[in-house]
Amino acid sequence: MLAAATPRHYGDPILVDETLVQIDLSTIKKGDVVGIGIHTANVLRGYQVGKKARELGAWVVYGGIHATLFPEESYELGGAHAVVKGDGDDVWSKVISDCAAGTLERLYEGGRVGSDRFLEARWDLLPDKGYMWASVQTVRGCPKHCSFCSVWRTDGQKPRQRSTDAVINEIVELRRRGYRFITLSDDNFYPVTLTDIQLAERQGNQARVSELKNLREERFELMEAMSQLPSDMVFFTQITMEAAEDTQFLDAMSKARIKGALVGIEAVTEEGLKSVFKDFNLAGDNLVARLKEFKKHNVHVLGSFIFGLSTDRAETFTATAKLALEADITFAQFVMMTPFPGTVDFMKWEKEQGEGVKKIDGVPITRYWLIPPDKRPKLYTPHPTMNPEEIRARTQGVWDAFYENAAIWKRANCVKSMKAKIAFFLISKLYRQMYANTGIATDSARRKSSTNSAKWLTLPLVWIFRAKPMPELKKPELNTNRPFPILG
Repeated sequence: MLAAATPRHYGDPILVDETLVQIDLSTIKKGDVVGIGIHTANVLRGYQVGKKARELGAWVVYGGIHATLFPEESYELGGAHAVVKGDGDDVWSKVISDCAAGTLERLYEGGRVGSDRFLEARWDLLPDKGYMWASVQTVRGCPKHCSFCSVWRTDGQKPRQRSTDAVINEIVELRRRGYRFITLSDDNFYPVTLTDIQLAERQGNQARVSELKNLREERFELMEAMSQLPSDMVFFTQITMEAAEDTQFLDAMSKARIKGALVGIEAVTEEGLKSVFKDFNLAGDNLVARLKEFKKHNVHVLGSFIFGLSTDRAETFTATAKLALEADITFAQFVMMTPFPGTVDFMKWEKEQGEGVKKIDGVPITRYWLIPPDKRPKLYTPHPTMNPEEIRARTQGVWDAFYENAAIWKRANCVKSMKAKIAFFLISKLYRQMYANTGIATDSARRKSSTNSAKWLTLPLVWIFRAKPMPELKKPELNTNRPFPILG
């Protein structure tokens, strides 16, 4: 997207994704502009690259969620000349022009641009065979207010939803290039619930009702257009549990071949859900029934659970593992509670630490992302009944139980052919290696071993995800009459 925001008369930007290959510092010349997008997990590497680039005479500009929240760090530790806060769609071209003119400002406020100004990404700059999946964003922001999430605080609670035409343009371009698996990289693909509309109707707020219904209609319009794309395409997204109440929406997802969705379950008890401001979810048997509703409509769930909540007890881990199996979810991830910057949980935790905050190598624990990874604690917030190692070990145990070979093979019944079952088995193993062992490992050697294993597992999967390019693919005709359901 930032490449698309770069004025063409400056030439094509060189894109570097260090999950694929590290930047070649010898290619940086005096006067170049080096833009570095960082998030909390990779700030140390980002700052390292920035300092080197500045030493080589380049303009260094930081952006991304972490730089938006902590701009001063980029100057102090990363050699930044400038920081962009918020969206880069509009402001990036000015940054480039100012660098060229030698008038670069210290701080640029990108703000939250309207969805009509979202740019279509420069997919022509993707490295050949660099990725198995592609991604397209359809909406920014989330109307929820979960305590562990920063999205609603940084991107806003008012969904900024892109037009169907813009989204389909990008998807078609990607399929032309051989990508058939695409993530709709939204924080919430279901930004308007039936409850939202009913509440606005009860309040007599007709303007709000019309706004919500229009947003809902646009979702159906998009999914109808997606259903007309090549039949070998598969989509994945992220969505809230409330979508299970909206069977028309789930049916439209199925028709559009949105075959999977990450659903934030977080906790299996009412107490746990209240502790993270997510009491709009269900618990217990009701939760099992709600999760099964997705699969009834051919949408497979990647369930996300959080351990380390103050309400968790030893039996919570067993109950969670049992529920994940009973609900017949296709994939699952079990993460340990981390207070991420920009969240309600982080602000509360930082305040609790006070002046006597613990330090590691001179770095306050409240700036844990600046501590070398092998020295960071695995759990930051104290728990009333369990120590960090017990929580880590029990979390690992749930991962192991859910991704035990026999359990994976049983879930492989969600696909029909033997080829697909083997692929499902390998993907499950890959997912576990990528997220379980690396995410809660106790040492760097184990993380390195897990990463290497994940790389080997990836090799036989490449041929599954990529497809023959379709350079002549036409964009489907869009139905602008929108004969889609308003309410379920």
